[in-house]
Amino acid sequence: MSAEPISLLGGKSVYCINEGQLRDAKRLAEEDPESSPKIQALLEELDESLSRNERASLAFMIIERLRNNPNK
Repeated sequence: MSAEPISLLGGKSVYCINEGQLRDAKRLAEEDPESSPKIQALLEELDESLSRNERASLAFMIIERLRNNPNK
């Protein structure tokens, strides 16, 4: 018996990310000389090793951890 896949699409919004935060995150990930190579390498590895649903789950869990532990 196979388990039904868990979909992470749809539903009500839980988190609000503003355009400034997204712009700064993209700049850090794409342009920052120290952070960009590390972030890009991890993103490439994740794209190759995790499904779309698994990547979405990871993204939500990272945001949740940041929200619950802002100083860590």
